[in-house]
Amino acid sequence: MRHPSRAYPLCMPLPEPLSSLERSPAQRRFAALIAPKSAPELEAMAAESRALTLRHFGRTIRMFAPLYLSNECINSCKYCGFARENPITRVTLELDDVVREARHLAIEGFRNILLVAGEHPKFVSNGYLRQCVARLRPDFPAISLEVGPMETADYIPIVRAGAEGLVVYQETYHRETYADLHTFGPKKDFDWRLACPERAYDAGFRRIGIGALFGLWHWQDEARALAAHLEYLQKRCWKAQITLSLPRLRPAAGEFTPRHPVSDRDFVQLLCALRICFPQTAIVLSTRESAQFRDHIIPLGVTMISAGSHTEPGGYTGAGRDALHQTVRGRSVPLESSNSSAPAVATEQFAISDSRPAAEMASALRRQGYEAVWKDWDHAITGT
Repeated sequence: MRHPSRAYPLCMPLPEPLSSLERSPAQRRFAALIAPKSAPELEAMAAESRALTLRHFGRTIRMFAPLYLSNECINSCKYCGFARENPITRVTLELDDVVREARHLAIEGFRNILLVAGEHPKFVSNGYLRQCVARLRPDFPAISLEVGPMETADYIPIVRAGAEGLVVYQETYHRETYADLHTFGPKKDFDWRLACPERAYDAGFRRIGIGALFGLWHWQDEARALAAHLEYLQKRCWKAQITLSLPRLRPAAGEFTPRHPVSDRDFVQLLCALRICFPQTAIVLSTRESAQFRDHIIPLGVTMISAGSHTEPGGYTGAGRDALHQTVRGRSVPLESSNSSAPAVATEQFAISDSRPAAEMASALRRQGYEAVWKDWDHAITGT
């Protein structure tokens, strides 16, 4: 039997300013929880994690849906389907198309949406994002963004338009791996991305989501850095709600193979360790995971999920199909003709695994005794 108190050794240095937290009580406990565990030890962790989640969040699961605005991107990220060198079908939705996609999600019941786009200032400017948020605010009280990092001054007009959340994944906290995977574009700057949540907080976002893309580096190293980042932001951005996401790599254009795959067992241990050490932190689980796996692990610590997701612009309604193109060196070129009878569609960022519609996902939650929460915020609360 493995000794439960043996901590996982940190194989990589924590980046500044997180290194000061390496020896904090929370970090020491977290290191012990992600050390190798026997089956009985892991079962005990799962039971504690489930109890803490019920105590702090009850039997509620917050629902959201991603709405992809654009798959244009100027970055070269080896693992991403939107990478600039990938010969994929691209589009940036016009405002009316964004509204069309959003109305579909509203009919499904969603009042919390995440606007997602590749990083390309020519197509996805802060002005474009501000207009998208302004058009959607009357129907969606909770609007978050997952877009390329910006300056604080660029975020402020978007917040004023009605955005209340920002999501930014560091992807990997291992500097050498980060440099190897990000070979071109503004995303090459590790420190600029690491500081993004703080700039977003200073701009007025009230929810900030962070995460690592598991499969790029050793999961225990990523987990310890993510936990340190969370602890740091909870102190630095104390007025905001900090949420955690734990995405695992999925198939995408470019056919990148995970270098350090994370098993289901390791994923469960990671989830439980985070819940035990950070009992009041919201944890997000996306449709990257299979339906069966999601149903099994939601009770262990998950508080927010996506459902019925599409990861391509226009994926819900076919909006934007008349503007499909390829991008070569920043210029749009017409699509090559195809003999296929199927309509052309924009390329997805990655393949989802759980394809259940929102209503079916809500029913699955009810069968487990949970309530799907579609709306938990309104701007009238603060008068904004």
